[in-house]
Amino acid sequence: MSRLAALVALLVCSWSAQAQFPLKPVRIVVPFPGGSATDTIGRLLAGPVSQSIGQPVVVENKAGADGAIAAAEVAKSAPDGYTLLLATNSPMSAVPAMKKAPPYDPVADFTPITDVGRYTFFIVVHPDVPARNLRELIDYARLNPGKLNYATGNTSGIVSTASFASIANIQMVHVPYKGEPQALTDLVTGRVQLMVVSSGTALPHIREGRLRAIVTTLRARSPLLPEVPTIAEAGMPQFSLTSWAGLFGPAKVPPEVVGRLNREFVAALKRPEISDALLKQGFAPNPSSPAALGELVKEQIESYRRVLRAAGVEPE
Repeated sequence: MSRLAALVALLVCSWSAQAQFPLKPVRIVVPFPGGSATDTIGRLLAGPVSQSIGQPVVVENKAGADGAIAAAEVAKSAPDGYTLLLATNSPMSAVPAMKKAPPYDPVADFTPITDVGRYTFFIVVHPDVPARNLRELIDYARLNPGKLNYATGNTSGIVSTASFASIANIQMVHVPYKGEPQALTDLVTGRVQLMVVSSGTALPHIREGRLRAIVTTLRARSPLLPEVPTIAEAGMPQFSLTSWAGLFGPAKVPPEVVGRLNREFVAALKRPEISDALLKQGFAPNPSSPAALGELVKEQIESYRRVLRAAGVEPE
């Protein structure tokens, strides 16, 4: 009876802790540096959620390995809802597709909380590149194989540019960076000439003429730069990749905690001032159920694998 009583007491305490969640600060691990588009999204959400749950929501940047370092850390964290991952398709889609032995399983090792939304990406060039549209860019690259250096700050950039180069049948030199801000600095100064970049970090440079936007990779033109055509309009309808963000916990977070987190973050994403601020960053909110995010993860892994195979990129 004493063992049974102890077990009942443990279950009651566990249920009570879940019912009172949260009792301490919640940490959101962002897999990219401060100043990146994902970092901005995390900080915009942290404020209203902190207010609604009555506990601090702390954003922690843990960059490196295309987001895999942050994802692996969260996967090994206690499944109590106090450590979350604001993941993108880089660690959750591209890394598993590009690695023969990825450091985690994006499906089995995480608990989906909510879809967060979609990024706006542009193919941009330094003004010294003599191309003002997609056709001119492809022609220039074909006439000058290996002359264009392209920067990437995450696996979205790696996969997107590899897919673009494969479809266009062009040769460029890859220069990888730990994150978009560092890559963008070298693009603006002309050390590299081309990049597939999120609008949140590139938009001021585009508007001030330090960079030239060739196309957006979205299916529809971005209201931020409506004069820039989609890649399909410009003559490459074969290009099709989704750049997304979602919120996850480690595997086996209790359903009650998942439900509370989902409600709080979905409510924050639906607040007009938060939605407007995200849209100004070129990010379209798309809150969802945990199950919908789980399905997106499975679908996107397969999509990235298909794209990589078509681009001739072999898992390492």
